[in-house]
Amino acid sequence: MDERKKNTLYIPQGLKTRVEIFDGYGKEELFKTIIVTLIAGVIDIVIYAIFKNVVLAIVFILIVIAGSVMMLTKDKTNISVVDQVGFMIKFARSQKKYPYKYQDEWK
Repeated sequence: MDERKKNTLYIPQGLKTRVEIFDGYGKEELFKTIIVTLIAGVIDIVIYAIFKNVVLAIVFILIVIAGSVMMLTKDKTNISVVDQVGFMIKFARSQKKYPYKYQDEWK
């Protein structure tokens, strides 16, 4: 009994194995946000060329940046919105489909 108390193992909770800019948002998410921002920048240039509205172009790029940061930030369970959607798509594809064909049983 005394020996069991000496050899207790303490596992710390909440340790991060990677460097994060803020809680749940690290270098990998920053890289993805930059790629999304570059793609949105090209779309933003096209929007500006069509509508000639600076306010619309600025609001569009700010919404894209804020949305990508919010969707890529991981929560306490280490899952982001993008990860969750990917899990849902993977699950839906893994489900088998059994088409039902109605037949009259009395014929």
